[in-house]
Amino acid sequence: MCIALIGGMDRLERVYEQEAKRFGVKLKVFTKPTRNLGERIGDSDAVIVFTNKVSHTSKREVMNEAKKQSIPVMLCHACGVCSLRKCLEQICPIKTKGGNS
Repeated sequence: MCIALIGGMDRLERVYEQEAKRFGVKLKVFTKPTRNLGERIGDSDAVIVFTNKVSHTSKREVMNEAKKQSIPVMLCHACGVCSLRKCLEQICPIKTKGGNS
């Protein structure tokens, strides 16, 4: 599964990716304004948008592209690792070492 993360803090990018890996998810992180952002999320299974760290224009572009391609979008106001974890828990079940979900 591949999820695009829009927004967030640059310094947490590696931590975001490690947290997603715990869920068996490949995370594409876009913390900075990016050209053709809508096109870059095209092959994602879902999108998470940290709304407090992204411009209205970028959010609108992502939302429009996701709607066109029927990609589920989760909006989250906070941008911490715990916020990402909560979003991932709702999108996919956690894979623990003991095998219990």
